[in-house]
Amino acid sequence: MSSKQRIRRLQILQHAEGYLELGMARQALEALDRLEGSAALDGNAFYLRGEALRTLEHHAEAVDALLQAADFLPENIHIWLALGWCHKRQGRLDLAIDDLETALTIDPSEAIIHYNLACYWSLAHNKSQALEYLSHAFELDNRFRDLVPQEPDFDPLRKDPDFQALTAVIV
Repeated sequence: MSSKQRIRRLQILQHAEGYLELGMARQALEALDRLEGSAALDGNAFYLRGEALRTLEHHAEAVDALLQAADFLPENIHIWLALGWCHKRQGRLDLAIDDLETALTIDPSEAIIHYNLACYWSLAHNKSQALEYLSHAFELDNRFRDLVPQEPDFDPLRKDPDFQALTAVIV
C-alpha cells in the first residue's frame, strides 16, 4: 500500500469514527464503503462498521463485522463488549457472557466488564454469579452503584435480600 493510500485509509477511518461520535451511523457506513481492497480488510474498519451497525440495531450484521474485527484485534476489549451487547439483544445471553468472559481475560481491571457480566447473569437468573460480578464492579469503580437503580437487567434480583444488601448505599 502506497503512502497516499495509507493516508486515504486513515482519513476514511477518522471520518467514520467522527460520524459515529456524532451519532451519524449511516454516514459512518458510507465512509467505510469508500475503503477499497485490502484497506477494507482492517480490524479498525471492521470494528467501526460493527459499531455503526450496532447503533442502527442491525445486530446480526454487527456481530459479523465485530467477529471479523476480533480476528484482527483479539485484545481489544471494546470489540468484545460490543459483541456482548449485540448477542444480548439477539437473545443469546450465553454468547454475551462468553464475549465478556473473553474481555475479562484481556483486562480484569475494567469495571464495565464486571458490571455487564452482572447484568447478563442476572438476566440468566444466576444470582451468585450476578452478585459476584457486581461486587467486583463496585470494588473497581464505586460509581457503578449509581447505575443500579435504573438498570432493568437487575429486575430479576431487585427484591432479593442479598442483592439489596450489596447495592444499599452506605452513609
